[in-house]
Amino acid sequence: MPHSGTDHQHHISQQFNKDLTMLREHLMLMGGLVEQQVSQAITAMTARDTELAEQVRDQDKQVNALEKTIDREWVNVIAMRQPAASDLRLVVASAKIVNDLERVGDEAKKIAKISIALAGLDVSDSARGFVEVRNIGRQVLGMLHNALDAFARFDTEAAFQVIKEDEVVDSEYKSAMRSLVTVMMEDPRTITHILNIMWVLRALERIGDHACNVSQHVIYLIKGQDVRHISISDTESLIVR
Repeated sequence: MPHSGTDHQHHISQQFNKDLTMLREHLMLMGGLVEQQVSQAITAMTARDTELAEQVRDQDKQVNALEKTIDREWVNVIAMRQPAASDLRLVVASAKIVNDLERVGDEAKKIAKISIALAGLDVSDSARGFVEVRNIGRQVLGMLHNALDAFARFDTEAAFQVIKEDEVVDSEYKSAMRSLVTVMMEDPRTITHILNIMWVLRALERIGDHACNVSQHVIYLIKGQDVRHISISDTESLIVR
C-alpha cells in the first residue's frame, strides 16, 4: 500500500529534525575541541610546555575539518528543507557561531606558536606577563565555556552575562598592556619577551570577543533580534521582555 501524504510529511519532518540535531551536535563537538585548544594553549604558554603547544597546533586540523562538515550540513538544510522562522534562525546562528569558533581555534594556534618561541628564551617562569596571561586566559576560557553552554541550553541570561564580562576583559587587557609597555621602557632587555606576551594577550582578548559574538548569536537565535550593534542596556531590556 502506498504511503499517505501525511506519512510522507511525517518522514520528512523526522529527517529534518535529525538534520538539525546533527548540526547542533557537531557544533557542540567543535566547541568542545576549540575550548580544549584554548585551555591547552594557555597551559602550554604558562608552563612553557612545547609538547603540549605542538598538540594544540595539530588539533587545528580537526577543528577545520569539523568546520567544513558543519558548513555542508547547514547549506544542505537550507537547500533541502527550506526551514521556517525559528528553525532558519538556528541554521543561520549555527553558521555564524562556527565562523567564530574557527577563529578562536586560530587564536589558540597563535598562542601555541608563541609559547614555543618563548620557551627558547632565557626567562624565568616568574617573568613579567605570565600572571596577566593566566588571569585573562582564565576569564576568556570561562566566557567561551559559558557562551557554548548558553547555546546548548538556549539560555539568553547566560549569554547576556558573557556579553557583560567582555567589557571587564577589555578593561583588564588595556591595563595589562599599559603595564607591560612600562616594563619595556624601564628595561629594554625584556622587549622580545614582553612583545611575545603582548601578542598572546591580544589573542586572548580576541577569543573573548568571539565568545561575546557567540552569545550575541544565541540571543538572535532565541529572540530573533540582532544585538551586535546595540548597547548592553538595550540588550538587557530585550532579554527581560
